[in-house]
Amino acid sequence: MTTIAETAVRVCALSDLEVERGRAALVAGEQAALFLLPDGSVHAVDNLDPYSGAHVISRGIVGTRGDAPTVASPLHKQVFDLRTGVCVETQGKPEAALRVWPVHVIDGDVILELPAGSRS
Repeated sequence: MTTIAETAVRVCALSDLEVERGRAALVAGEQAALFLLPDGSVHAVDNLDPYSGAHVISRGIVGTRGDAPTVASPLHKQVFDLRTGVCVETQGKPEAALRVWPVHVIDGDVILELPAGSRS
């Protein structure tokens, strides 16, 4: 049985997501970018691109670097590991990372755990 935090929120149905196509969700006043991968896993990271300051990560290009699922920012092409949020290709910029949101898929629903200090 999967245990989730009391601060978890249902965001959408799994069927609302398309494979390798990002979706943005407003959760507790913050934007998350959700990605359904070909293996059926769902990842969520902040939608805010730390390099441009724009909420565009959900429009990024999904790919891989080695065994890591990634998303490339649509603006300046920095590439982020969807598991850790770490930028694996900074394109010559300083290191930055995306916050990772814990995700659960339960009975066909995508549920995100709210970051500490978020409003519910």
